[in-house]
Amino acid sequence: MSPGSMRYWREGVLLLVLLAALALILAAGPIFQDLRLHAYADDRPALGVPHFFNVVSNAAFLLVGLAGLLAGAARKISGASRSWFVVFLGIALVCFGSAYYHWAPNNATLVWDRLPMTLAFMGLFVAVVSEHIGEHLERLLLAPALIVGVASVLWWHYTGDLRFYIWVQLSPFLAIVALLLAYPGRYTHRAYLWHGLGLYALAKIAEGLDREIYSVTAQLLSGHVLKHLLAACAVFVIYLMLLRRSALSRHP
Repeated sequence: MSPGSMRYWREGVLLLVLLAALALILAAGPIFQDLRLHAYADDRPALGVPHFFNVVSNAAFLLVGLAGLLAGAARKISGASRSWFVVFLGIALVCFGSAYYHWAPNNATLVWDRLPMTLAFMGLFVAVVSEHIGEHLERLLLAPALIVGVASVLWWHYTGDLRFYIWVQLSPFLAIVALLLAYPGRYTHRAYLWHGLGLYALAKIAEGLDREIYSVTAQLLSGHVLKHLLAACAVFVIYLMLLRRSALSRHP
C-alpha cells in the first residue's frame, strides 16, 4: 500500500469511528438525565461545606490544571500547544464548576460542571489528532470542536437530551485509541497516553461504584471522590508526558 493510500485509509478509519459512535448514540433515541446521579454516597458536611469531600477533592483538578498552564506559559509544551492550553484551562475550570455542582447537586448546577469538561475533552481530541495527522489541523479544528463541545451541554440543558453530550465525552477517547493503533508517534513517551486512558477508565468505574466503594472502605472514601482523584491523575500523566517528551527525528 502506497503512503498516500495508507494515509487515506487511516483517516477513513478515524472518521468511521467518530461517525459510527454518533450513529449508535442517535439510534438509541433521546437519553434523559437520571436524577439519581445527584444522590452521592458521601453527603457528609464539614467546616460549613455541604458534601465536603466531593467538593474539596476537586482541588486536584486545579493543581494539575495550573501546572499545565504554567508549563505552557514557560514554553515547556511543544506540538499542539494551543490545544494543550485549552486542555489544562478546562481542567483548572473543572475544579470550580464541579465544586459548585457538588455544593448543591442538581441539573442546573451540573451545567457548570460539564461545560469545562467539554473544553478539556475537545482540546485533547484536537491535540492528539493534529499531532498524529498534521499540526496544521489544529488551526482548522480547535474552534469548531470547542463550539461543538459547548453546544452539546447547552443542547442537553435546554432539551434534556444527553445524546450529543455523551458523544462529545466518548468520541475523543475512541479517536485517541484509533489514532494510537493506526498512526506512528511523532513524539517520545507516547505510552503515557495509554496510561492516562487507563486511569480515566478506572475513574469512570469508580464513579459507577460510588456506594460500593464507600461501603467497602468503611465510609472513608466514596467512589465519586476516588473518581475525582483518578481523573486528576490521568491528566497529571498527560502533563508528565508533555514535559518529558521530545520530537522523534524520523516518522512516516
